[in-house]
Order: sequence, then structure tokens, then C-alpha cells
Amino acid sequence: MESAQVRPRKARLGDLLLENKVISKEQLDTALADQRKSGRRLGRVLIENGYLTEDALLDFLSRQLRIPYVDLRRYTFVPEVVRLIPEAYARRFRAVALREEDGAILVGLADPIDIFAHDEIARLVQKPLKLAVVKESDLLKALDVVYRRTEEISGLAAELEQELSAYDIDLGIVATVEAVNDAPVVKLLQTIFEDAIQVNASDIHIEPDESAVRVRFRIDGELRIQTTADRKIAQALVSRLKLMASLDISERRLPQDGRCQVRFRETVIDVRLSTVPVQHGESVAMRLLNQSNGILDLDRLGMPSEVLGRLRAMIHQPHGLVLVTGPTGSGKTTTLYGALKELNVPSAKVLTVEDPVEYRLAGVNQVQVNPKIDLSFARVLRAFLRQDPDIILIGEMRDTETVEIGLRAAMTGHLVLSSLHTHDAVSSALRLMDMGAEPYLVAASLRGVVAQRLVRRVCDSCGEPVAPTAAEKALFEVDLAPDTPLTLKRGRGCAFCQHTGFRGRVGIYEILEIDEALMFALQKRDPAAFSRAAIAAPHYRRLRAEALGQAARGVTTVEEALRAVYGTG
Repeated sequence: MESAQVRPRKARLGDLLLENKVISKEQLDTALADQRKSGRRLGRVLIENGYLTEDALLDFLSRQLRIPYVDLRRYTFVPEVVRLIPEAYARRFRAVALREEDGAILVGLADPIDIFAHDEIARLVQKPLKLAVVKESDLLKALDVVYRRTEEISGLAAELEQELSAYDIDLGIVATVEAVNDAPVVKLLQTIFEDAIQVNASDIHIEPDESAVRVRFRIDGELRIQTTADRKIAQALVSRLKLMASLDISERRLPQDGRCQVRFRETVIDVRLSTVPVQHGESVAMRLLNQSNGILDLDRLGMPSEVLGRLRAMIHQPHGLVLVTGPTGSGKTTTLYGALKELNVPSAKVLTVEDPVEYRLAGVNQVQVNPKIDLSFARVLRAFLRQDPDIILIGEMRDTETVEIGLRAAMTGHLVLSSLHTHDAVSSALRLMDMGAEPYLVAASLRGVVAQRLVRRVCDSCGEPVAPTAAEKALFEVDLAPDTPLTLKRGRGCAFCQHTGFRGRVGIYEILEIDEALMFALQKRDPAAFSRAAIAAPHYRRLRAEALGQAARGVTTVEEALRAVYGTG
């Protein structure tokens, strides 16, 4: 089907659908009334009201207007063509420039009968337009991908390098002046933050080497190089970041920690910043915490319903210790805060001691430890017990004193939530004793342990069914029930997932409730008996089995499941 090269005829979507008996007069009137209230596009209202599906609407528009439907999930974008439409206009008109053909620009539109959008885009690109219809949800994802700031970041880094060379000045000092908001270093950092937020990066790393400074983003748990620039600009970036985080810009020999806040569109991001002196300057690591999303409810963490029910049963007990365990970046804090949000009611006094306080929760008394003034976990916990608490959150159990105070608090009528760095749920209880806790104290206080990991999801845009190999079948036979259906998938790689085959992450969970047999093994300090009792527990399911279950359902791949559990591919 050829693309239309003429201006779309003036027509209203509702009238077209009504004329072709796709919707009824009553449905149109209801949708128009809803549209006037919400200000949303009519097509979106019709879909959300259930009067037709998005695929049916796109198929109708494609046939009626005689223009092609383009599946953006399978499309390879051409950066120089995409940028013919400035990002602000692309988002406003829900449009993306796809390719140039026969002297015209093929433009994908979520609403191809929007004459105003057609005229404005034609004015911008100064070329004739051919139209295509695209799915709005895919378009919004595509805009975040195609308007990456990689080239802009490289250009600003080069501009900063030139300024340093031309004037022989230290922009590390210039960056301390509040009035230099147009300085290249400020614009470069702003652009780096915007790009990181747009691709949903969790961390930004700025690392100087002998001849270059490297900027990397952690996306879906993996570090990826964003840009590499001349090492001259490294100190200017670090000094400006220190200023933003209220750190000492003259101190370059010692590590420093701070935080600041950045905004991008409607998104508010808390930045937790750490600097460390390295051989060729200072390395900066920044954790990005999206405060606009708020703290997730337990229901939204993606836990299987059976795991969620058992976790809820543990945290709603009047006293005892509940541990969440896993390596750094496994989502422990998210789970703990989800539990805390559910427990935070007016009738309960909730206290937390953390290092640092990552999320602010209204109605909760949160304390950040400060080693410089000897405000340690143990010291704060001792003070907490005189504050008449009902629920205590300990950010992490790091030392013997903290463990012992936490366990005694759990045994004397308080609910204590905490995290621990261990491999799985079974080893967590034994780890408490290795840290010096008395076996009877662990047995009397511990109520349960949740071990978790985050695995990358197969990209929903390019994921394709694959047949299991003989080795994969053997793995499934060991860990899953014989009748488990296998619907394996693998991402081919597309623009949406930056050609990795993965997009987003999902949690896998191993939950262990302490029953009588486990308590007896703990009291005897018998690791072998404890492991046997855990495996024999009626609802216990190993982390590896949970991960392979996600692979069997096509949520992730077998390699990714094993990498998440064992740290290998």
C-alpha cells in the first residue's frame, strides 16, 4: 500500500468510525463527553472505554486513509532523519520521522487525521510528507530511545575541552560560581542527567583514566558506556557535582558522600553521590532515586501471589525479625520500603535507622547514621528502644552489636525489618550466628527470610519464541515439575532495548518461614540439620527454581536466570 503524499482530508475520527459502523452513536457520545472532561485524544478514550482495541483502530485508519501501518517495535530508526522533527514537537504531535523516500519524509503519527499536526511538521521539515499510522504506546517508547543525547553529550564534552585548552583555566574552580549556569560544564552535566533519566538508568559513573574520562550508565543492572572524553574535563565535572551535593571541592584526597536533587520534565530525582580518589583523579558514582514514582506497594513489586501472601503473613506478626537478603542491587530496599509502607498506619510508631536514608516516608521517623559523630546503627537502636516503637527498620545488619540489639528488640515485642548480604535464605540465619549472635536468640527472634534477585526481562518488542536446547531441558527437569509447559523466548535486539534483547527487570524470590523444626536446628547450631529442615518445609522453593520458572514462562532467558542466581551466564 503506497503512502499518501497529500495533506490529509479534513475529517473527524468519531465521524469516520460512526459512518463505517465501527462504533455506535451512544458510544461516540459517551466518549466525547469523557474527552471533554479529561482532555485526552478521542482514540485513546475509545480504547480505554473498551469500545474498540488499539489494533482495530490502527487497522481502520490504515485502510480508510490508505496509508501504511508501521510497527515501531520492528523498525530501524535513522538518527539524522528522526532529528528533522525537534523532540518537543515530536512529543507534542505524537510523531516520529521514519525515513526519506522520493524527496518526501515518511512520518509516523498516532493521529494521522490531525491536520494541524501535519501542517506544523511540514513547516518544520520543509519537505513534502508521507504519512503512516503508528501505535501511540510504541511511539512514546520510541521517542525515549531515538532522542538520546549521546551526540549532544559528546559535543558538549568537546566544547568544554576546547574552553579549558583555549583559556588555560580550571573549570573546577569556575564551576563553583553560582552564576555560570550557561557554562559548558553545567550544560554537559544537565544533559548527562537528562539522558540517564530518559533511559531509566539507576546509576551514573564518571571515571578518569590516564588519557580519558569515561561516563557509564547502569541500565537494567548492567553498566554501559555512554561517552568517553578527554581527561581534562574530569575535574571540572567532579567539582561541579561536589558543589551540587554541598561537598568540599578543595578536598581531593579523601572519599566524600553527599546528595542533591535534579528535575527533568515532571520527574524529580534524588541523586546519592559518592567520590573516591583514584590514580588519575576522582571517581564519582551516583545512584538515581526517582522520587516522582513514590514507594511501590507490595502488590506492585511483581511478586507471585503465593510469595506475597507469605511475606504479608510474616510482616503482620506483632513481633519478631524479618530479613530481606541478596547482593547489592537486588531490590532489597524496595521490598523493605514496600513492607514499611503497608505497615505505616497512624496506630503504629515506626522508626528507621539507615545509611543513607534513600526514600522519605511521611509519618515515619527516619535516622541516618553518621560515623563522624559516632552516630552508629547500634547507638541509634539503643536510643530507639526508649522511644516506644512498634516497628523498627534497620537498613542493614553489619556488625555483632547491631545484630544483637535487633534480635533482642524483636524478642521483646517489636517487629524488626532488616537486610543482610547473603546468598540465599537458608544461609541468612546461619550468618547471624557467624556474626556472634547467640543461637537461642536467633531461634527465638527470627520469623522469616526473603532472598531475592532481579533478572532482566526479555524485550517485549523483539522477543521471539525459541526451542529449548538439550542442556536447558535437563535443567528444567531437575528444578521444575515434569508437566511444566515451556514457552521460552529470546530477544532479537531492537532500538527499544538498545539491541540487548532485554528491557526492564523482574524480581525472583525465595521465602523461608521459621517453623519448629528450623528453630530446633538453630538452637543446636546445626547447619546441616537446618538446611535439611528448610528443604523439607512444605512451601520452600529454591531461588534457582524460581529463576528457571521465569525462564520457562518466557519472561527471561535461561542464561540470565543462572547469571542472576550464581553471578555467571
